[in-house]
Amino acid sequence: MHGKIVNDLLVLADKKFAKFNAALLPDIDSSKILGVKTPALRKYAKNLGNPDEFLNSLPHRYFEENQIHAFLLTDIRDFEKCVRMVDKFLPYVDNWATCDQLIPKVFAKNTDALLSQIKKWIKSGHTYTVRFAIGMLMRFYLGENFKAEYSDIVAKTKSNEYYVNMMRAWYFATALAKNWNEIIGIIKNKKLDAWTHNKTIQKATESYRISPDQKQYLKTLKTR
Repeated sequence: MHGKIVNDLLVLADKKFAKFNAALLPDIDSSKILGVKTPALRKYAKNLGNPDEFLNSLPHRYFEENQIHAFLLTDIRDFEKCVRMVDKFLPYVDNWATCDQLIPKVFAKNTDALLSQIKKWIKSGHTYTVRFAIGMLMRFYLGENFKAEYSDIVAKTKSNEYYVNMMRAWYFATALAKNWNEIIGIIKNKKLDAWTHNKTIQKATESYRISPDQKQYLKTLKTR
């Protein structure tokens, strides 16, 4: 099955698009990027005959295989199975694109049960597992589902990894848009490291969901 999938992907591959993608994914060996566009990968995943066989064939060689894996996990309807398969896959995630496109639909309906897994993933030490955990907190635990303990978890997550701290900034910029009153104190009191603090402000001031007055105030909170 694995050989057939790779052969199918090679048929769909575009060398120019592979070069474009390689520039966006500097942490991946360019030889592992075939150049298949996302819509084609989604369609391929949807039509894959025996997904469990593929999901159990880790690790994969190509970026596109990991993308297909993420898309397959997204559509698993059984929560416990999905968590188990995501947990198995996360150590092999090696780039921000696969990480950020892994958004299992079933998680949205099981946020109480998911929280314990998020707390485990965020302590893993693996860059993209931590990024994934923060992404889940951003997607499912803001707005009406927000609790201060969730933003505290992200604030206290210390890392030297660019892709972790970029997700932390994305989280807080989104949180400012959805839970301004609860989050602004974290920015005002400079509870984040300087890079994440300033990147949060930058991303928030670029957001259409933040009012002009709020943006102006955020700009006064930049640090050096």
